[in-house]
Amino acid sequence: MSTGALIGIIIVVIVVVAAIVVASVELKRARLRRQFGPEYDRLAQQLGSRKKADAELTGRQRRVQALGIHELTPEQQASYSGDWTAVQERFVDTPAEAVAGANTLIWDVMRDRGYPANDRKASMDALSVHHARSLEGYRQTLELRTESASTEQLREAMIRYRALFEDLTGLHEGHGEPGRDRVAAIRDRAAGRHAAGNGTRAAETAEPVTEAPVTEAPVTEAPVTGESVAADRDLAAQDDEVNSESASRTAPPRR
Repeated sequence: MSTGALIGIIIVVIVVVAAIVVASVELKRARLRRQFGPEYDRLAQQLGSRKKADAELTGRQRRVQALGIHELTPEQQASYSGDWTAVQERFVDTPAEAVAGANTLIWDVMRDRGYPANDRKASMDALSVHHARSLEGYRQTLELRTESASTEQLREAMIRYRALFEDLTGLHEGHGEPGRDRVAAIRDRAAGRHAAGNGTRAAETAEPVTEAPVTEAPVTEAPVTGESVAADRDLAAQDDEVNSESASRTAPPRR
């Protein structure tokens, strides 16, 4: 094989390998952009290049895997659903306090799920891995001062907080079975099991009631004979004599 042919083959191999590398990088970048959404563009602009953004977001994925973040239990979902309802009801009278309460509730959920809630930056980075879109709305409220915000600004903040809250708790509305209906079903099943357990224990501890058998005495009739008929006649005659004597004693005397 000539030297020229060998050089040509080497060039082709280099071009193919380079194309594979570029395609792999672009494929990985596309996956990161789909996963992180606006967080990817924000970070690329902040760091000055997409390559640095790729490295940072890949590192976040590894760090989140090491945190051991887990889902809430059904009981925790039910509890947080009730807490959120209470916060929303407070918004009518005290919107600023309700927004602050919603923010506190979000961080309580993060803590229960295993996020590093004591490190705000680490928690925000971890949130971007699986909740980037709702996190973007949450970021827009970070500079909001609730004590001086208008009611409309507080309402928008509440909507953004709710989006992140539902992402974190899994209580999404409109995706399959509504979250609150699912929680209500969980409560109903728990109440049913509790009632069934109480009924079973009551049945086991109750004393059995036994009834004595009811027996009837046999009815026997005396045989009718000539002597019994004569005795009946004698008794009737005696009754007539007693009645006539009683009548004569009680009758008034004649004048």
